[in-house]
Amino acid sequence: MTSAVNDDPIPFAVPDITDREIKAVQEVLESRWITTGPKAAEFERRFAESVGARHAVAMNSCTAALHLALEALRIEPDDLIYMSPYTFAASAEVVRYLGASPVFVDIEAATLNIDPVLLAERVDADLAAGKGRPRAIMPVHIAGVPCDMTRIWDAARKYDLAVVEDAAHAFPASRDGVKVGTVPDDIRGAVCYSFYATKTITTGEGGMLVTDDEELADRARTMCLHGLSRQAWGRYSAGGSWRYDIVAPGYKYNLTDIAAALGLVQLDRAVEMRNRRAEIASCYNAAFAGYAELEVPTVPDSVESAWHLYPLRLSATGAHTRDGLIARMNEAKIGTSVHFIPLHMHSYYQNTYGYKDDDFPVALGEFNRVVSLP
Repeated sequence: MTSAVNDDPIPFAVPDITDREIKAVQEVLESRWITTGPKAAEFERRFAESVGARHAVAMNSCTAALHLALEALRIEPDDLIYMSPYTFAASAEVVRYLGASPVFVDIEAATLNIDPVLLAERVDADLAAGKGRPRAIMPVHIAGVPCDMTRIWDAARKYDLAVVEDAAHAFPASRDGVKVGTVPDDIRGAVCYSFYATKTITTGEGGMLVTDDEELADRARTMCLHGLSRQAWGRYSAGGSWRYDIVAPGYKYNLTDIAAALGLVQLDRAVEMRNRRAEIASCYNAAFAGYAELEVPTVPDSVESAWHLYPLRLSATGAHTRDGLIARMNEAKIGTSVHFIPLHMHSYYQNTYGYKDDDFPVALGEFNRVVSLP
């Protein structure tokens, strides 16, 4: 493979912002209502409709949404939450906020998503050992490819577990014609999205919790704004009441109308932007087809990927190394990233739970050969 130096650096990711987004934000600024208000409420309603959910709660990050989903499920210390180690810090740290334990399960090599077979085996082992209390599964849809939710929902039913989906990468995406965000009526839990600057749609910083569970949605809505009684933001609006009640010790997780205005336009453009990412991915696939040392991303036939990332993998037996490729791309001023350093390899989880790098060999092996392209 030859390398070339670009006159202009190619960044790893930039937000796709048009004049429409700028105008929408300007209109909110000119309205003088810039914090949580009618735009945030509209964004919630329209986002819920787009994924087929009954309720949506806008927040300032996906981390906040994951946290409050677990809090609303009354997750407690020593509860067990099952997830892949192949994810970002937020997925597991929100479990620790509540004193519960993240239980890592290895991944499928092809998709980089949690392995449903190993998931069931781990829950069985924990139940047999009387180790903690299994409470929830947190599948992470890596790079925009949805997990095998049919099998995960089956496991949730078998073991009476809630499901909190980390869908930070997965809007818009579907599997077997079912959109991420659409959940069977007998499954309790939530689906959480990220609108961070690099995500498939952006509000700068932001997130969304969607659920069909009205009780869970009401609790999350209360806890995301200091535990104030519902619609307390309206106390400063025309005709609003200054009276409010603190019903629980909540958090400051609300999304502003400035961010929501940006999100509403991005939502309108979500399919357009997804199709453009798919087009770029197709160009990559064609360009790399002739290189035996490269492996392009696997997208099952039943999946419409959000294409949040393009995780290219080097042959495990090839002479070239992932780190060497990144170094050469840096020389060519091409931005890259690595998604992800598995959580069980980080000092906190090794010191706290005694994990070793090779405890999850598939996650370790795929991490060592993957690089995300612009």
